Amino acid sequence: MDATAPIRGIVLFGDVVESRDDPEASSAWLRLLCRILEERYAPTDRLAGFGFTQGDELQGLLAPSADPFLAVLMGTLHESAWPMRWVVAAGEVAPGSGPATERSGPAFLAAREALLAAKVRRDRLLVRTGEPGADRLLDGLAPVLGEMVADLTPRQRRVAWLVLVENLRQAEVADRLGVSRATISVAHARGHIRSIGRLVAALRMIVAAAMLALAENADGDEGHDADEETAPLESRRRPPARPPHDAAEART
Repeated sequence: MDATAPIRGIVLFGDVVESRDDPEASSAWLRLLCRILEERYAPTDRLAGFGFTQGDELQGLLAPSADPFLAVLMGTLHESAWPMRWVVAAGEVAPGSGPATERSGPAFLAAREALLAAKVRRDRLLVRTGEPGADRLLDGLAPVLGEMVADLTPRQRRVAWLVLVENLRQAEVADRLGVSRATISVAHARGHIRSIGRLVAALRMIVAAAMLALAENADGDEGHDADEETAPLESRRRPPARPPHDAAEART
């Protein structure tokens, strides 16, 4: 395998909204979030460590098989979370080492363009895969998820964290928080947490299908190129076009 060849990955950007209001607190939150994500994602799910820039922008680089929406949920539902704008972009990245903030490649450029678009559109979440059909779906669905999660009350966020991040049932959530099941049921219903979970599942499926399609197309192109390169020269030459018959010859 060529060590200089691009690799495929998922780039994750999380931009703190209005971080200038309190830069120190914003940086402290991102430092905590990086630590939480490093602990949650297995080493095999990370192509680079999480980091954040001086402009209070979290950056991550995940393996193609990893779930980027888990990071979005954790960064939005955590009790200490600051309002953030998220971007997920799948594609090629340059090989290298070091944290995500020191990496580069087409997927990083796509993420940067998507983040600029999200700011203009005031969307909380945009997703890009490079597969046109999937991206049209994601362009309509991803911002809805961002809005739904951002609109949760503190109690609903806590319930959503336990249900969507820790995968607890409502009865288990009630026991964890020391409240009645009816209280959790109301928060769960009013926060549309079930719908949020279903939307996250749909987004995961769309991204996975898009990446599979792109990988299959890439493998097919490589195989075609390899066949062309290894085929005998004679078989790759096109036969010369036959000149049209002379009309006189045709009559004889």
